[in-house]
Amino acid sequence: MQTSQKHQAPASIHRLYQQPVQEIEPFCLPHIQILDNNVSSDVGSQGTSVSFQTYKDQFFTLESSTATGGFVVYDSPSAVSISSSRSPFSPQGSQSCLSDPHHSPDNAYGSPFSGSSVADDSNEWKHKLRELEMSLLGPESDIIDSCNCCFSSGAHQAASMAGFNLDQLVEMIPRLDLKEVLVSCGQALHNGDMPTVAGLMHVLEKMVSVSGEPIQRLGAYVLEGLRARLESSGSSIYKALKCEQPTSSELMSYMHILFRVCPYWKFAYTSANAVIKEVMEYEPRIHIIDFQIAQGTQWMYLIAALAKRPGGPPSIRITGIDDSQSNLARGGGLNIVGQKLAEFAKSYNVPFEFHDTGLTCCQIEREHLKVQPGEALAVNFPFVLHHMPDESVSTSNHRDRLLRLVKSLSPKVVTVVEQESNTNTSPFFARFRETLDYYTAMFESIDVACARDDKQRISAEQHCVARDIVNMIACEGPERVERHELLGKWKSRFRMAGFSQYYLSSSVSEAVREMLKEYNNNYRLVEREGALYLGWVNRAMATSSAWR
Repeated sequence: MQTSQKHQAPASIHRLYQQPVQEIEPFCLPHIQILDNNVSSDVGSQGTSVSFQTYKDQFFTLESSTATGGFVVYDSPSAVSISSSRSPFSPQGSQSCLSDPHHSPDNAYGSPFSGSSVADDSNEWKHKLRELEMSLLGPESDIIDSCNCCFSSGAHQAASMAGFNLDQLVEMIPRLDLKEVLVSCGQALHNGDMPTVAGLMHVLEKMVSVSGEPIQRLGAYVLEGLRARLESSGSSIYKALKCEQPTSSELMSYMHILFRVCPYWKFAYTSANAVIKEVMEYEPRIHIIDFQIAQGTQWMYLIAALAKRPGGPPSIRITGIDDSQSNLARGGGLNIVGQKLAEFAKSYNVPFEFHDTGLTCCQIEREHLKVQPGEALAVNFPFVLHHMPDESVSTSNHRDRLLRLVKSLSPKVVTVVEQESNTNTSPFFARFRETLDYYTAMFESIDVACARDDKQRISAEQHCVARDIVNMIACEGPERVERHELLGKWKSRFRMAGFSQYYLSSSVSEAVREMLKEYNNNYRLVEREGALYLGWVNRAMATSSAWR
């Protein structure tokens, strides 16, 4: 999941299973403070007003809306795209950011959960910010008039600059809505209102907690992202979060736990395998190119399924592209994956061959993939394309270049699973709100499966998920590697590269529904226009589609 570390790294969901985690430690950086306060906050994930049946039913229906062509408009403040070492969203110098986020081309692509991921009018948030300031400081606050003051990180210095009475602020905290305070702080930073940022950060330090409710845990990492952006240290924090890695066995153990409690990665495995098995039903020679092979676990399921094929199994050749986090977890290179898969295939009497490219996605060229005549080719992109820098980051545009390269190989099918979020080319505040909205849902989905004081869960969130959040909030240009896009935008990219969509069959959706029975019933599955959307409550979290 990485090229130069700037461009490649595991997607946020992928890192949830691939990234190392540790005991509770404040990001290995002395200036970062994660407070373990436990102030109650009742903020849930925001999502579209969509009704559907639970995953146990045969299919899901969406409420229609004439205003949106059949889907209810998502009226949340979030706005589109992300990118971490591969996850949703925006770029360099000019950053390709439009002055009007409501007209960003990314916003044309909504999901059945989130019809339009667009930030609310800025005037509304200025009004909300002013209301919050008045509730904290009173109507005579001089916070707005002191914009020329310089920011000071010390709580007492910040308070004295903005005229805060710390005791009064502490008394106000139980009556504040944590999510609104986070949004107000992001808006103030976007507006360059440093005194307000200083005051709100002091308030937030008293409200967040790494062992609290989902919004409190998320708030702790969002606060660090805001602080890193303010101090222009986003890149160094992002890199430093990789320090003090656990041993390989510890990391594998953490990955197993997260793989078990969250279905996001299994959603990718299950849907892609079902498609490949269906398309390759009569093929005697199958070549699979996996652009994010990780531990290779996905292919064990497929090998076992193909071994039962009437008339005997096909011969299978797999080409793997590696990433540093998976390498760390394995304690070695892809030869470990190849050996493990070869032994597994042998136990099922399936002819097998493995090829290690030894390269990252941005380095791959046609000759590295060793496609042979007579093979039926399948290409797998699991939570990896959003890490590829696009035209807004570099003229090299590896995102579209890679799609054109794959198309030139004439694959029989290409499977794509991505996070359904839009932060690639969004301006800062729109991206901030989208990140806040998306990860609120993710933290809630983790919360139902793990105790709040579970040290393994805390470590996973700190050293895997927090890393992506900091990257999306604090970094710009090539340093921002989490660059997600909505499925509608991916469809446009694939069509521009010459692909046509392969509509997923009922057997694919049934396989995913069967898998979801192992998880909380707040996970949702929606079928729309030949693709699958996995959601948590009313928020779309990931999509699966196929191309040829």
